[in-house]
Amino acid sequence: MDTRHLVDREIAPIIDLFPRVDLDAAPIAQIRAKAAETYSFLPPPVIAPERLFVPSIHGGPDIMVFLYRPAETRAGGGAILHIHGGGMVMGSVAQMQAGPAALAAAAGVPVASVEYRLAPEHPFPAPQEDCHSALTWLSGQAETLGFDANRIVVAGESAGGGLAAALAIMARDLGGPAIAGQLLTYPMLDCRTGGDACPYDNPATGEFIWTRASNRFGWRALRGSYKADDERRGWFSPSLAGDLAGLPPAYIATGSLDLFFDENLDYARRLVAAGVPVDLHSYAGAIHAFNAIPDAALSQRFNGGLLAAAAMMAGSAGG
Repeated sequence: MDTRHLVDREIAPIIDLFPRVDLDAAPIAQIRAKAAETYSFLPPPVIAPERLFVPSIHGGPDIMVFLYRPAETRAGGGAILHIHGGGMVMGSVAQMQAGPAALAAAAGVPVASVEYRLAPEHPFPAPQEDCHSALTWLSGQAETLGFDANRIVVAGESAGGGLAAALAIMARDLGGPAIAGQLLTYPMLDCRTGGDACPYDNPATGEFIWTRASNRFGWRALRGSYKADDERRGWFSPSLAGDLAGLPPAYIATGSLDLFFDENLDYARRLVAAGVPVDLHSYAGAIHAFNAIPDAALSQRFNGGLLAAAAMMAGSAGG
């Protein structure tokens, strides 16, 4: 189905900024290099980060984090662990600094953005374990950085949103660290989307930026030899989790033309059914990564909502 006429006119130029790439046909190093060129047009961060290395608690190598500290920290506030996007196979904290820096400035809390290992070189559970290790480190820095360890929020976009959702399930299952909220921007949640077992049949989604073919590549890379048939399947693909009870409140933002639209709505519905508070937003005419055009009215509405949610979840106890 040709959906270009449905795309919001102000964000339509992003289609040409992110040209279609056959992920199966190119070496992963070439894919990452091309992605880095594309990400280079993102605005600079409003806060310069500190680069730190934190220990793995799962036997892996040390993990790099970029730490963003706001000029003024809200009294009684928490912190945010940010997880970047890139389809599980590309992207880095250095390439995607604008988002976490903006979260730190808006919420008035420290934000740590984690450089998790990428698939296919490091399939499941390596990325999830890196994120859990970073969360554990961040929780232990409450006194040093001056925040409330009970008000840590996990946040991410696309694959990072999926890993944030997975981390919430993982932390619940492992008994911590405590997470106070989830900020999920068009999260990549369901390994079935775009494949033979896909439960969604929506011809209007996934034509641009991140397609069904891209999604199959990303999930196949993350899966490695994992069968997704044990109690960790929700850590791998949150949509496969059998039990969503006891998870922290979620803010979910997605686009009506995004490949992840249906899985995002379904996940929100399942969270609500499990007793989890959900604030769900769908933006008409929005494709994947639409907010990379920051001046568009659609992006401004999205950014306003996300930053307000961050301030509410992680800011001072009074909101």
